[in-house]
Amino acid sequence: MKRRSLLTVASAATVMTLGGVGYAAHRRGRNPYYRGPTSDHFDGLRFFLPEQATDKALSDVVRWQAKRQREPWPKSFPSPYPADRPPERVAGLRVVLIGHASYLVQVAGRNILIDPVFAKRASPVRFAGPKRVNPPGIAFADLPPIDAVLVTHNHYDHLDGPCLARIWQAHQPLIVAPLGNDTILRGYDDTMHVETRDWGQSVDLGDGLQVHLVPANHWSARGVNDRRMALWCAFVITSPRGVHYHVGDTGFGDGSLFSDIRARFGPPRLATLPIGAYEPRWFMQAQHVDPAEAVRAFALLGAEQALGHHWGTFQLTDEGVERPAEALTAALGGAGIAPGRFLALRPGQVWEV
Repeated sequence: MKRRSLLTVASAATVMTLGGVGYAAHRRGRNPYYRGPTSDHFDGLRFFLPEQATDKALSDVVRWQAKRQREPWPKSFPSPYPADRPPERVAGLRVVLIGHASYLVQVAGRNILIDPVFAKRASPVRFAGPKRVNPPGIAFADLPPIDAVLVTHNHYDHLDGPCLARIWQAHQPLIVAPLGNDTILRGYDDTMHVETRDWGQSVDLGDGLQVHLVPANHWSARGVNDRRMALWCAFVITSPRGVHYHVGDTGFGDGSLFSDIRARFGPPRLATLPIGAYEPRWFMQAQHVDPAEAVRAFALLGAEQALGHHWGTFQLTDEGVERPAEALTAALGGAGIAPGRFLALRPGQVWEV
């Protein structure tokens, strides 16, 4: 195989395992992560969202790679904010972006990590795959006592197995994840306790805090033959400080996901929404919102405040490193929304009530 062809195939394979793309040509007949009854979103082998677009084919992957117009990223894109040193506890609500889609949420005296990724690469291997262009916005050693960890899905830019094992050993938190992800996590530490739930189910965190698992227009995979064999989700955290809706990854779909959240929980006090990894649209639209769609989601939710993530740390797709923030500013202006109501966060940046 020619060097160029080999690099193209290697690039496509890497991105597939990261979860940016994938294909449906799988013959696996057994689910290695989860066994349970069929439902309106589980057929006995794979999970699905009934109204979601079908999986991409391998030919789509080849087409994307062959015609790819990837805007180069800098090797370093440092945050203008210094690494945060969070307080041990917060009575109100304090949110810090660690990087990409990783957050520390401090609310009503509890410390919650969402999709913590401290790895240098969002990849199953250390020598290849998207590399960080900025350090984590909180040093691991500066984390406060962690009470709970929420994992939205198993893609490598959201589920960092070695990091989660390290957090487990250091803090022994309650870990909450969608169905099937406990098997994956215990592969990194077999002593890890994981509370798994289905869409529509909840976990009580105590002291008036609950976390609810809700659908997202996305999918899951750790490799090339386990697509949609573990569930994925978004989270709603209800607490004395209000409703916080968090999406790791999602496509916009028909918008009903967001209006349903408002109908069930009321307008959120805070929505943390992805704004990056969206180009090319013909390929990414079903699974990743772009900034304009994120603004539409914000409006449907009726949220008081939104924070944008999933940009500026790992290059997963074709848009330039600053394009999501620029497009968000333009979309907010077009919708007549004050820029301060939807911030494109950088690592180490703090938002608090």
